[in-house]
This record gives sequence, C-alpha cells and structure tokens, in this order.
Amino acid sequence: MTGHGDPSGLAPLFVALGALFLSGLVADALGQRTSLPRVTLLLGIGIVAGGSGLDLIPAAAREAYSFLSVTALSLVAFLLGGPLKRETLAAHGRSILLISLAIVVVTVLGVGAGLWALGLAPGVALVLGAIATATDPAAATDAINQSGAKGGFVDTLRGIVAIDDAWGMLTFALAVVAAKALAGAAGGEMLLEAAWEIGGALALGLALGLPGAVLTGRLKPGEPSLTEALGLVFLAAGLSLWLEVSFLLTAMTAGAAIVNLARHHERAFHEIEHVQWPFMILFFVLAGASLEIGKLLALGALGAGYVALRIAARLAGGWAGGWLAGASARDRALYGPALLPQAGVAVGMALVAAQEFPEAADTLLTLTIGTTVLFELIGPAVTVWAARRARDEG
Repeated sequence: MTGHGDPSGLAPLFVALGALFLSGLVADALGQRTSLPRVTLLLGIGIVAGGSGLDLIPAAAREAYSFLSVTALSLVAFLLGGPLKRETLAAHGRSILLISLAIVVVTVLGVGAGLWALGLAPGVALVLGAIATATDPAAATDAINQSGAKGGFVDTLRGIVAIDDAWGMLTFALAVVAAKALAGAAGGEMLLEAAWEIGGALALGLALGLPGAVLTGRLKPGEPSLTEALGLVFLAAGLSLWLEVSFLLTAMTAGAAIVNLARHHERAFHEIEHVQWPFMILFFVLAGASLEIGKLLALGALGAGYVALRIAARLAGGWAGGWLAGASARDRALYGPALLPQAGVAVGMALVAAQEFPEAADTLLTLTIGTTVLFELIGPAVTVWAARRARDEG
C-alpha cells in the first residue's frame, strides 16, 4: 500500500513498542529470580537502548513519552488512594503524618542549605531542595509490591508514599515564591497559583471520586469493570491538565474517595492493577532512554553533592520522623532508605522551575534529570531491601 495514509511508516513504532513490552517480560522474570527491582532493570534497558547507548528507540516512541508519563503516573496516583483508608489512617495516620512531614522539612532545608554552601544562588538552591522532596510513587509502590512484605511498616510506608508528593508539591510552590522574593520579585501571584493547583486538584478529585464511589461496580454487582476504572483515571488526568491543577493529587483524591465511600464492592482498584504494568514498562524504559550520560558526568561535584545531600536528608528525616511517631529503632532507620526513588514528579517540578528561573534552567534540568535517573537505578533496590528487612526482623 502506498500514497497518503501509508501505514508502513508506523512500522518502526510498532516494532519498538513490541520490543519494549517484551523487555518488560524479561525484567519481570529477572526481578522474580534476583534481588534486582523490575524498575531498575527497565531503566537499565532504556539507557542501553537510548541515545547514550545503542540509540535504538525511534523518535515516534520518544515523542509519546509525555502522554505515557501522565497516563502511568495517573494510574499510580489513583492506586495510591487505596492505602488512605480510614482504617489504615486510624491505625497509622499519626506515623504517616509525622514521618512524611519530617522527611520533607529535613530534605528541603538540608539539600537547600548544602547546595547553597556549594556555591549555588540561595533561591536556586532552595528550589532544588524542594525538588529533592519528591518521591517516585510508581517505583516505590512497585518495589514494595515486589518485596512481598506485609505489616505495620509497609502499611505506614504506603501511606507516606501516597501523601509525600502532596507535601512535596506544596513545599515546591512555597519555595518558588520564596526564591522569587529573594530575587526581588513579588510572590503573591505565585502563591495564588500554588493554592489553585493544590486546592483545585483536591476539589476536582472529590468531584470525580464521590459520584465514582456511588456508580462504580453497579453494572456488574460487586465487580467494577475495566472501562469504568480507566474512564475515571483518564477523565481525572484530562480535566486536571485542562484546569492546570495537579493530576497526581486529583487522581489520588479520587481513589481515596472511592476506596473509603464505595460500599457495594471491595475491588475498586483491582482492574487498574491489571493494566498498570504495560504503561509502567514504557514509562520507565523511555525515562532511562532520556538520560544523557555526558551531561550527568559534567555535573561533577555539584551532582555528587546533590546525591549525597538527598540521601543524608532522607536518612535523617526518616529517623527524626520515626522518633517523633514513636516508631521502633529498626523502623526509624529504614523509612529514609525506603523513600529514595525519585522520578516524574521531580522532573515536572524542574520544568516548571526552569520556566520561572530561565537563567538557571540548564542547572535545574540537567541536575534533576540526571540524578533522578540515578535515584531510579539505586532507589527501588534499597526500597525492596528495607521492606524485606522490616519483614524479616518484624
């Protein structure tokens, strides 16, 4: 077939997608037989296949990364509403709140102050400290699931992962306002934008989640359909982008509303779990493919300092929050390491910051993207280790 509309031009895209899905099967099989998390394996495959490696991924597949990232992270955020059940919050709510707040505060202050000491302008250092608070909910959740661990530590950890990015986004919005104030600009407008992004997302999530809790599962009694679940998630993502509010907070709020208010079934999230992994495969492989090794190496002392500061801040924040929450000495030492993964949310924050501070755009984007992939490579393995350590010693 030739002429206008010739589908043969799509051949490289379909071949690439097929190869990426099969690479997910390989990563899944290796992850079950080794201690390596599937997420880490997928990122490694992406680095090898991407521009810094063999350059095998066609442009059409790379151009789909924006759509895939929003889709994958929306699915993950919707699932993260699941741990925010009333029963879980009643049992672990105080620990979730104290530990997540402690980690965010220690991270933004510790990383920000450390980067300032390394020579960055105070405003840029503060913004990077706020970006460092972001945790990758997709990688952390997948690593927790892969660990097979159960119990109070894992329940609390899931709750922290669910709420951590909400605190992180609020902190980032305030940090941008503070950085603009340090630069002599008025921050009132930015504060209003931050309030709209967060408050609007919560309101939209409730507007979708409340009727969703009533309607989902009615077509097949006790068994929500895949179409219903995907419809809610895509509607949440699309409306969030249109209204310029956080799609992560919207999807998470909708999921939390459904899991707490739906009374006619107990399987609100199972259908999403069935389709989540294929999107995650593409998301993580393409994330690895986007890394430019040369730029990462060019960061030098600044990149190494950021990585060391973020690790130290997570460890200190997890310990401090665990101490405030009355957690055991074992758990205090494990919360910080379990929250090292960092991905899409941090990159999104860096893109926003680059627009607000164009003079520091190269530093913000290169540092965040490079170290994010590094944390995605090492973070999930540490999360699996921490969850299994808690299980084995518990």
